[in-house]
Amino acid sequence: MWVEPEIRDSVVKQITYLSFRSGIPVKKLLPIIGLCRVKFYKWVKRSGTANNHNGKIPKTHWLTPDEVKLIEDFAREHYSESDYFLKDGYRRVAYKMLDLNIVAVSPSSVYRILKKAGLLNKWNTEKSNLKATGFKQPDFPHKHWHVDIKYLNFNGTFLFLISVLDGYSRYALHHEVRHTMNEYDVQLTVQNAKEKFPLARPRIISDNGAQFISKEFKQFIKDAEFTHVKTSVNYPQANGKIERYHRTISEECLRIKSPVSFDDFKIYIEDYVNFYNTKRLHASLNYLTPEDYLLGRKEIRITQRELKLEKAELNRASYWKTLEQAA
Repeated sequence: MWVEPEIRDSVVKQITYLSFRSGIPVKKLLPIIGLCRVKFYKWVKRSGTANNHNGKIPKTHWLTPDEVKLIEDFAREHYSESDYFLKDGYRRVAYKMLDLNIVAVSPSSVYRILKKAGLLNKWNTEKSNLKATGFKQPDFPHKHWHVDIKYLNFNGTFLFLISVLDGYSRYALHHEVRHTMNEYDVQLTVQNAKEKFPLARPRIISDNGAQFISKEFKQFIKDAEFTHVKTSVNYPQANGKIERYHRTISEECLRIKSPVSFDDFKIYIEDYVNFYNTKRLHASLNYLTPEDYLLGRKEIRITQRELKLEKAELNRASYWKTLEQAA
């Protein structure tokens, strides 16, 4: 039986009043009006509120309204109107908020909230290339060092960014912005990386550029006690880690900063590399930083995140339980 809230509350009030005035128990008055006790006491519990038949019953794992607001506010605060669809992706956003102690939720929850708020990147249609998936990835730092050269457009000519990237941690070990890209420039860059990590004996992975197949570079590799592997011809994806790293520098640094002098290039790239190594959460590294992997902090950071998520889940259950009891 469904009745209007006003009629329901009126019946509860009248039955309660009659029972009080006459001394007759409520359970004996209810059969007179054809109302069972279960229904009556449900009406008593809902007295003063609107009917909500078949409404959603809050679960203990639901995000609280405050958590939903924090997620939406974080997204809007860190992304301008012109860049409203999140370039970072919902996973990186989830782990950023977790590390900053803003809100501890899973990436899937962040996805649902941002999708509902219209803050997701709808146009991400990039597909990965599955060629050469048999490559055995390094399982500790300084096993593979990737070396490559990136052209930088400079006043109608070129500068050259030469980088050394650790294959396990994706940490940018060293870079040089040079006017030339001869064997000497490459050797200098690798030598400077070696001086920062003197105990490392990595395998150098490069393409088939003239700098890497010269006799001078082969001798340098031998003297440094390294080994050298060249990628397949006409297949730059085989050195994809450093190719992607250089692309990231272009997209997130050089195209935004628009350097106009040699010093600008050096300063902007240096600042970005520091950010990339220590602050930027990397999708292929469980959304940790390259520094976390290089210094062996991976397990500690993941454990810290799991503890935060567990604590947030307990707080969430307590919130909904308290709300249910209050109702």
